[in-house]
Amino acid sequence: MRILGIESSCDETAAAVVENGETILSSVVASQLTTHGKYGGVVPELASREHLRAIVAVVREALAESGSTLDDLAAVAATYGPGLVGSLLVGVTYAKSLCFARGLPLIAVNHLEGHIHAVILEARRGADGESVPELPALALVVSGGHTHLFEVNQGFQYRLLGKTRDDAAGEAFDKVAKLLGFGYPGGPVIDRLAPHGNPEAVSFTFAKMKGNDLDFSFSGLKTAVLRWVEQRDMDAEIAARRALLRNCPHPGVEEWLAATPRRTLDLLASFQHAVIRELLTRAAASAERIGARSLIISGGVACNSGLRAATRAAALPCPVFFPSPALSTDNAAMIAAAAFPKFRRGEFARFDLKAQANLTLA
Repeated sequence: MRILGIESSCDETAAAVVENGETILSSVVASQLTTHGKYGGVVPELASREHLRAIVAVVREALAESGSTLDDLAAVAATYGPGLVGSLLVGVTYAKSLCFARGLPLIAVNHLEGHIHAVILEARRGADGESVPELPALALVVSGGHTHLFEVNQGFQYRLLGKTRDDAAGEAFDKVAKLLGFGYPGGPVIDRLAPHGNPEAVSFTFAKMKGNDLDFSFSGLKTAVLRWVEQRDMDAEIAARRALLRNCPHPGVEEWLAATPRRTLDLLASFQHAVIRELLTRAAASAERIGARSLIISGGVACNSGLRAATRAAALPCPVFFPSPALSTDNAAMIAAAAFPKFRRGEFARFDLKAQANLTLA
């Protein structure tokens, strides 16, 4: 049984064909990084236009790569939220058109649920020799747009335990990187430079959360970095890194190190250490509270090597499962995989399905 998945929640147009919920026959992603990089972040109007340009070609490539035609499909699944509404509309509308024209069932998938199923999908395929995460599980979905903690129960029922009250963790990475002249997206740059600094050099603290102690807040950390920069004469240093980006769009670690003094490397290491500590502290507390038998960490920040290393070193209460980097960031294979149990239960969407920018998972 083959399901075509379509993902267009933010700035990547993706399509994939997954067989029986666990075999990836194809996975195609068209990135918009070049389009948005010069603006220092995703521009919603440009994102939706780029999706319109790419969606037909991406779906055709995914079908061809999988050796499938539309006649071979059991269903079409599409992300309908959360995300940028203009971007979501492109994927949802194209999925509806395919289903209407070919008489296929339409399956609506929550983007956050897709990230959770990215881990389960790979575990079922035997990736890295891991076993399948046992339920109930705790899922930490952490990316540029999301930082959520979910309890995952039998039948893939979800309960929201905690979330960010302001910036997502990945958003904080990107904003700090932009402030320091490292460009967008800056999270991967910070991750590559952090090992060259002292993670204990700058002390960062987090406010205690009133109401729900499992919630996150990264806005204060971002402001603390801003104040640290303002107290030092860093204009020339930051200008030099911005000039490096103009002359070399994709600098390597050596180029970045040459343009980054020790104090800034220490700041980056301390910032990343603080974010990781906050994520794992909340995750461990949540896992213990619900008696989780496994911990799933997914989303774009799951690519962070510092987070993965800290997880291996931490005394967490249950086994931890990460997706591979290719399935950590936005992709359509995770959407098709999340659609498989919905297909078996007959949970199909109507053609009046709407894109929901603020869709929740609970």
